[in-house]
Amino acid sequence: MNNVSSTRTENIIIITCALFTFLLHLIVNVNGGYGFFRDELYYIACSDHLDWGYVDQPPFSIFLLKCWRLLFGDSLVSIRMLPALAHTGTVVLAGLLAKEMGGKAFAVVLACLGMACSLIHLGMSGIYSMNSIDILIWTLSMYLLVRIIHTPKPEYWITLGVVLGIGLLNKISVLFLGAGIFAGILFTNRNWLGTRWPYIAGIIALALFLPYIFWNLYHDNAHLEFIHNASAGKYSGRSRIEFVKEQILLLNPLSAPVWIAGLASLLFYKPLQRYRIFGWMYLTAFAILVINRTSKGEYLAPGYACLFAAAGIFFEQKLTVRSVRWLRIIYPALMVIATAVLVPFVMPLLPVEEYISYARKMGIEPDSNENKELAELPQFYADMFGWQEKARDVAAVYNSLSETEKSKCAIVSNNYGRCGAIDFYGAQYGLPKSIGNHNNYWIWGPREYTGEVIIILGGRMEDHVDDFESCEQVGVSTCKYCMPYENNVRIFLCRGLKYPPASIWKDEKHYE
Repeated sequence: MNNVSSTRTENIIIITCALFTFLLHLIVNVNGGYGFFRDELYYIACSDHLDWGYVDQPPFSIFLLKCWRLLFGDSLVSIRMLPALAHTGTVVLAGLLAKEMGGKAFAVVLACLGMACSLIHLGMSGIYSMNSIDILIWTLSMYLLVRIIHTPKPEYWITLGVVLGIGLLNKISVLFLGAGIFAGILFTNRNWLGTRWPYIAGIIALALFLPYIFWNLYHDNAHLEFIHNASAGKYSGRSRIEFVKEQILLLNPLSAPVWIAGLASLLFYKPLQRYRIFGWMYLTAFAILVINRTSKGEYLAPGYACLFAAAGIFFEQKLTVRSVRWLRIIYPALMVIATAVLVPFVMPLLPVEEYISYARKMGIEPDSNENKELAELPQFYADMFGWQEKARDVAAVYNSLSETEKSKCAIVSNNYGRCGAIDFYGAQYGLPKSIGNHNNYWIWGPREYTGEVIIILGGRMEDHVDDFESCEQVGVSTCKYCMPYENNVRIFLCRGLKYPPASIWKDEKHYE
């Protein structure tokens, strides 16, 4: 009876933490959410061009988004429901992971809270991208590894191979997870290498990943070029020390002692010896990312569920003396309080003016991962503003044209945020789909346009005038709260491109 009661309590804890996580996302998205994030508009555009790969990502998250849009539409709440569900699933799996590793109620609480109160997990699950799915995939893989440790059934290995393969089709950073699993097996469970199942799992994962490999080969290793350009460009100013510091700051400063204790207990605490594979898995991924000097701290965000689960078990077993048992209540409560204080910096919970005032009171300056000029908002929030205004302002120019010119008119811009805005919001203004040179927009090409009439969103007159028989600035698109370089964007109406678009397109490629 005690075991049944204990299991029921643990399940109630998991369900409660999951519900609170989901409700927080739902409240933010329904009541605020600001607007679509730059990348979300691009992903929506990608989902209208289904393929086996994209310049900046594999295809799984885009296929999933397409299916979701067909079922539930294109509203902000609908699109962001998917990452909210992914984060909720991650919290559930973290709790189940703690249970499978032998934890009871307190261990489950700490594991669930560790993932639910993590600032980077809340932020990355607040917008649609491959990242929330990536975190879920890593956590599911950890759960399957625990099941394999307990009962190495072939079906668990096969399922692990499928999950890793889908993970690779979602984000190639699952390679770090694969390397970590291999290192963990090598150092802790070498007898597994004497069976065929780890190899079968690896072959399944590789087979599922092959379409993206072939897509890249067909497109001149587009993703490798993208990674090289990003590392040499917008991320070139990053450092290894910055990456390490972000592991403390991005999760939740008060959770750092917890996950550090979890890592130490996986490596040195005897009752958790059979789960040491997770310690080596984390250290391997950490080492790979540190060696790569330009890694962002968020790249390691998927690796923490096992550390929180291990920490929960360690503290559950150590905090038994009455003089320290109060920590079982106080410390998780402090983690929740710290999250409540800091969550406005990772989720658009407050109206903009209230957020700006709150940030000033807290002494927190706007930040950018890409060394961009900022105004009053951090880049993460500023990139949620200004997109509909751009479509509206371009539409004013487009609708001033004759019907003949409209039928020939191309709308061009040089970054996927602007192009995505034209594509998403332009439908309500009667705009055609845009063309551009940034990432997958370059692959989609100039299509049937001849260059007779072109509306250009962005740039300077001197960038365009020599390429056309006539070119004039006809407007300026302004926006409040957006990134400074997205404000006061000039709009040009140009006629008579001197070269066929297809003949110059190969020189316009911009992967970053």
